[in-house]
Amino acid sequence: MARRPLPRILSSGTMSLARGRDLARTAADSATDVLHPLLVIGRGLRILAATGRRRWSQTPKDKRGPALFLAAACVLVVALVPYGPLLALITLMAAAAWYGRDRTPAKTGPSEAETERLGSLYEALVPYFSIPEDPSPLFAHGGDWDKAFSGYEFDEAGRVTRLHIRYPAYFTDGEATSRARIEALLHAKSGRGREYLFDWDEEGNQLDLRVLAALPTGIAAQPFVTSPGETVLGFTDAGGVQRTLPVLEGDEPRDVPPVIWRTGPRSTEPHLLAVGQPGSGTSTLLRSVALQALRQGGDVLVVDGGGSGEYACLSGRAGVLAVECGPTGAQATLEWAAQETERRLIATHRAREVGRPAPEDTRRPLWILLDQPSVLAHLAVAEGGPDPLAQLQVPLRHGRPAHVTVVVAEQFGHLELLHDAVWQHTRARVVLGPAAVQQVADVLGLPPHTTPAAQVPPGRGYARLGTGPVHRLQVPATPDPYDEATHPAYRQAVLELLPERRSGPVRLLSAKSLRAPALEPHPEVAAEAP
Repeated sequence: MARRPLPRILSSGTMSLARGRDLARTAADSATDVLHPLLVIGRGLRILAATGRRRWSQTPKDKRGPALFLAAACVLVVALVPYGPLLALITLMAAAAWYGRDRTPAKTGPSEAETERLGSLYEALVPYFSIPEDPSPLFAHGGDWDKAFSGYEFDEAGRVTRLHIRYPAYFTDGEATSRARIEALLHAKSGRGREYLFDWDEEGNQLDLRVLAALPTGIAAQPFVTSPGETVLGFTDAGGVQRTLPVLEGDEPRDVPPVIWRTGPRSTEPHLLAVGQPGSGTSTLLRSVALQALRQGGDVLVVDGGGSGEYACLSGRAGVLAVECGPTGAQATLEWAAQETERRLIATHRAREVGRPAPEDTRRPLWILLDQPSVLAHLAVAEGGPDPLAQLQVPLRHGRPAHVTVVVAEQFGHLELLHDAVWQHTRARVVLGPAAVQQVADVLGLPPHTTPAAQVPPGRGYARLGTGPVHRLQVPATPDPYDEATHPAYRQAVLELLPERRSGPVRLLSAKSLRAPALEPHPEVAAEAP
């Protein structure tokens, strides 16, 4: 597939203006660094001149004449002494440099307001970090908070941005409920409306609290620099992953840490489950995954259970096998996907029996994307038909060696309608939108180490790959390009990533027609067979 240029979010005029501002700012900073000594001496001369003028105005009029005579005599002596003018100039410059230096006092400790805030935090933690039997408690009413708080930082508003706490060894930090009480208390006392990260060091009996910066929401869909089989789910904090990706946020290049999901035969998390509330961004995540799969040369099947038409932009595109919205079409599509998975397994097995590589058509990635499949299951049962989700068991159980990947997006209210196979085989999980800590823990298997955000933009949530840690996640902006209510720059970015429309329709073979050829060996394998 031809490489497409990166999307241009802003116009060329705006980009030129931004570059001009950056160049002017860089030139001003460089000039300030070079001219810093002259600026210091000039400030000192101004201070000396102001001091002399003030002293002259304070001198009585009857003493100004003798003062002028004494100053003139000093100037004459300096002028007659060898090297006198040069030494006088050096002395004047040294005095100007001394008086012009930056004399802002260095901050050596917390201010009065910050000390009061730290004291209130210390007193609030006393009931949780102390017991009556402790002979020398680290936390006690009226005690010294300096022993418990070994590090702290504040923002301009005087609120805590980082706090390092030492707590007694007998505190039950191994229990999730005990840690949750401390985190809730610190969240309330340090200021709501911000996201806090709690890093527990159970071995050293230390807790590190810090405020997290907001994740970038202005990164649109674009060709990401990834290897085959890697899918960018979104972006996270710098300390969570050991990799960065070059992206464009508007027209500004940045390096941001991504959450990479690896698929294929060697993947330990071959399938994905995304859960959220309406409007949380699960459809945006599926569109982003579909565009990346098409760019890597895969085939995509889309089943839109909600019937909202948000995947109409993929219809008729090269690499998109079908976009189904009804229960009948979904049943036929998923039945074909199950039979295709079996065909790939049989062909690969027979090729390996005679020592041949797997056929090329079995190594082409096949992506099955389902958005709200529980709606289709409900409609199928109401009409007396079979449940389409039953056909997902084969791709979920055996899709990894067959290069088949399943991505399911569902809402919190319909999770009980998902089959056990979905829960068992979707080891990569994503939770988007506002959700309680217990809801996130039920889906991901672990609670997040951060407090919930006050305002959750679309595509914001948490991700966990297999048994790894829980990451904060911001999905790249991938709206429906036909939705005029979304940002026009983001819609244009999606349109530039869409493949060309295919010349003729692609018809999926029925399950009945697939059974006979599926049992026949590959032509190359048949030629080697005895």
